[in-house]
Amino acid sequence: MPRESPHSRQLPASMAFTWLKRGWSDFLTHPSLSLFYGILVFAVSALVVWGLFQFRFEYALFPALAGFVLLGPLIAVGLYEKSRRIEANERITMGGMLFARPASKHQALFMGVLLLGLFLLWQRAAVLIYALFFGLVDFPGTDELVPMLLFTPTGWALLVTGGVIGALFAAFSFAISVFAVPMLLTERTDALSAMGISMAMVWANLPVMLVWGGIVVVLTVLSLATGFLALVVVFPVLGHATWHAYRTVRPDDRQQGESERMFVRPA
Repeated sequence: MPRESPHSRQLPASMAFTWLKRGWSDFLTHPSLSLFYGILVFAVSALVVWGLFQFRFEYALFPALAGFVLLGPLIAVGLYEKSRRIEANERITMGGMLFARPASKHQALFMGVLLLGLFLLWQRAAVLIYALFFGLVDFPGTDELVPMLLFTPTGWALLVTGGVIGALFAAFSFAISVFAVPMLLTERTDALSAMGISMAMVWANLPVMLVWGGIVVVLTVLSLATGFLALVVVFPVLGHATWHAYRTVRPDDRQQGESERMFVRPA
């Protein structure tokens, strides 16, 4: 007989805004630490974009911006650590945020490798999509690319196709990582199990997670529209809020330590 998922919390969709509010509260707790973290994210993002133009890799700009969503949960691990310490009433330091020690140890590094592989796969898919619509021709340059995409039928077809495929990549990455990275920080488990559990938790709480995913996308797009400047505040708030999402969906009494019982079948 069908049975309810052990990860279902019956959360209202409005809970996503409660997470955002709690994330803002954590941001205001020792705000200089979160601001510095956000400045680092802004600086690295700006450096990557500068490097793409400097070395004539402008064709990778749009996939790289979309790929930011793929790697976001991993980049935010220091913010999860700050929220964890606030919750545990522990001392908060920038060193502790930048050099957080996940309970899963090397499995967190393995998770990073998997997400990086997914990002590189999306980059390759973007190049193939461009070649399918415009052929094996040199990249025209940013000044010619924008009119070509916005004012030609082929460009619109490329945008729609690339948007759909990019959304699939982003949705998959979001599902496997949004809870997996905080889980690896606090629990002794392996990366693949954490990814599977994360996807199960997202699916079991789909309405609220759809709203939360929408909030993340909207705030990220607005941040990119400001030339990454808004990331200084937006990224830390989203990172802290994601921690509260994780703690709501997977409270202490649901954590199973090294192995998740839902994957263990009785003899």
